[in-house]
Amino acid sequence: MKITSLQDLGEMRAALHKAEREAAERAARDKAEQARLARERNLFAHSVGKVSTLPSHGRVETQSTSPLPEPRQRERDEQAVLREAISDEFDVESLLDTDEALSYRRSDIGVNVVRKLRRGGWTIQAQIDLHGLRRDDAREQLAAFLRDAVRRGLRCVRVVHGKGNGSPGREPVLKGKVRSWLVQKQEVIAFVQARASEGGHGAVVVLLKPTQGHAAAPALPSPLSPSKPHR
Repeated sequence: MKITSLQDLGEMRAALHKAEREAAERAARDKAEQARLARERNLFAHSVGKVSTLPSHGRVETQSTSPLPEPRQRERDEQAVLREAISDEFDVESLLDTDEALSYRRSDIGVNVVRKLRRGGWTIQAQIDLHGLRRDDAREQLAAFLRDAVRRGLRCVRVVHGKGNGSPGREPVLKGKVRSWLVQKQEVIAFVQARASEGGHGAVVVLLKPTQGHAAAPALPSPLSPSKPHR
């Protein structure tokens, strides 16, 4: 600044005093901030007091590893599959009534239920045709069919196993297997050999547990098509 008068000199002095004052204020703020940061850094030490190093105990510190996660959902799924599994080794003969048309009912189901089922008292709502399938395929498809029928709230279904006319020795292999598999399913409460118009010796009519909350499914057209023999 060029000084040309006493007034200019006074203004310069005022500017210098202002700059010095602002510099002092900045220095004071910086000092206060540094003190605050120092207090925060030393807060823990001031809180707990003086500390000392623990003496060495001569032992090696090992890091513990966290346990591996357990596949709980997979275990539950596997248990559910086991509960639904049906075995080929199950002996069904002692559970079947020894009438000329083999039938089955659970112990808490009355004889009249089987009689009504045999007379066609329930409308057949769905069917599965297993004859011609290999044993393992037939077992899996039957289990899936029953699960779907229960899910849909069906009460009466037909299982076609064939009469065995096309099997070696003309023995109905699937006929006995189907009855054994059905007995092992909790949702099956009774079954009878189908009437002649519904498949006769080549099929069984199955009664399932009632399921609440489902509307009745449409029924299948009753007798099996005569154009497709069940061997």
